[in-house]
Amino acid sequence: MDPATFDALLAPAGQELLAVIAERSGTESDLALGTRLRREHPAELVAAAMSQHALRRRAAVKFGPDAEHMYFVPDALEQATRAPVAAHRAARLVALGATSVVDLGCGIGGDLVACARAGLAVRGIEQDPVRAAMARANLAALGLGGEIEVGDATATAIGDDEVAFVDPARRDGAGRTFSLDALVPAWDFVTGLLAGRALAKVMPGIAHDAVPPGVQAEWVSDGGDLVEACLWGAGFDLPAQRRATVLPSGATLASRDAVTSTGDPLAHLVEPDDAVIRAGLVAELAQDLGGHLLDPHIAWITTDRADAAPFGRAFRIEAELPFREKQLRAALRERDVGTLTVKKRGVDVVPEQLVARLKLKGARPATIVLTRVAGEGRVFLVDPIR
Repeated sequence: MDPATFDALLAPAGQELLAVIAERSGTESDLALGTRLRREHPAELVAAAMSQHALRRRAAVKFGPDAEHMYFVPDALEQATRAPVAAHRAARLVALGATSVVDLGCGIGGDLVACARAGLAVRGIEQDPVRAAMARANLAALGLGGEIEVGDATATAIGDDEVAFVDPARRDGAGRTFSLDALVPAWDFVTGLLAGRALAKVMPGIAHDAVPPGVQAEWVSDGGDLVEACLWGAGFDLPAQRRATVLPSGATLASRDAVTSTGDPLAHLVEPDDAVIRAGLVAELAQDLGGHLLDPHIAWITTDRADAAPFGRAFRIEAELPFREKQLRAALRERDVGTLTVKKRGVDVVPEQLVARLKLKGARPATIVLTRVAGEGRVFLVDPIR
């Protein structure tokens, strides 16, 4: 997409074309629809409109109904924050007293949308002219105000009343990168911002010891999916702790140097949310649930409590089964198991391969947990608590 084509897409003829594609999609094949529309419109404009329609359908997962009115490019959509996560971050900014945000590298403006809706004044800096135009159009399409500037995020002056937000690009020529050294803008630039009132969205796999001093690190999951770590700058004067936030509930668990305790299985097993695990707060959750770990190195909690929500999922232990495969097969066949769900942690087993080898043909579904207790392999037949 070049600037001229995007301008044409925003013009009345382009808007009419988008409306026709949305109306006819699903009733005509893309090939037939595209062929027909090219008789009346420039081929480049039809291709751009068809592409936007496809991207809007993909974007509905992140942006919900707003996606129908927004504009995207594939890479920017891939990196864009899910709307509920961006809304959580914006609401927390408001609670911390922020009034204005500058997004350094705003892409198509998804985070600006959330901040503007939360009542914050927003300004976006974007080096790519087309993405900047899309961010401007997305704010306008949703009835939101804000300023979008084309420029270098690393050379932007930040106002005294502005909180800086940065979401460094995590993709290079070879695909997604998991190295802080490969981020754009550079990690040194990000850490410089975090010395003040700034926040950064980074990969959820960031190591704890990579978090700069005085910075609070918050791992966020949405609907059970771990989606990001957000670093809250030292200028917010927050406790330099690790936090796990689970959406949609918005509940947060914070580090408090809980002592890891281990012991025998109790009535239930709890699988912590991935945000809890990445934040290193399994011991804190076990303590809150009145339980302990089965093994000091494995994120399974055992407790007598049946309710682990919202920070984990609980399973009732029905029985312990043999760990050896031949005896395990016999025990499952004795229980008439046919469909088997295997959850494993801390053992060298490929669940799909194990299920294939067991060759179960019974009528009942079942779930088993393969893990270690005090270093020893164990198998538990469990019932998920709904």
